[in-house]
Amino acid sequence: MNPQLEGIEAITGTYAFDLRVSNRTLKLNRFFWHMIRAENRETFLKDPIAAMTAAGLTAEEQAMVQAQDWIGLVRHGVNFFVLEKFARVVRKTNLEVYALMRGESLEAFMATRRVPTMR
Repeated sequence: MNPQLEGIEAITGTYAFDLRVSNRTLKLNRFFWHMIRAENRETFLKDPIAAMTAAGLTAEEQAMVQAQDWIGLVRHGVNFFVLEKFARVVRKTNLEVYALMRGESLEAFMATRRVPTMR
């Protein structure tokens, strides 16, 4: 293990994205990265299973994508910056994704913010 990450598992809610995780989840992260291209977004929206299969995603990964299991994807090793690209494809804002990661509605999440009316 990377000595800089020693003890990280003791910090609740922390999911390290290191070279080991990056290598293990490369296909999934590339799948999300490729959502920057209109043709990839269209392909996914038309036939999600075919798009995910063509990208080489495992059955577990495909299930998380289909369920839009945001926190599950992060725990699995998806880099949040590429996950944002997918959120736009499925018409979710960052705030909605943050709320879902916490298991809350957007309204409940916004009530925890310093300026709950800012969206």
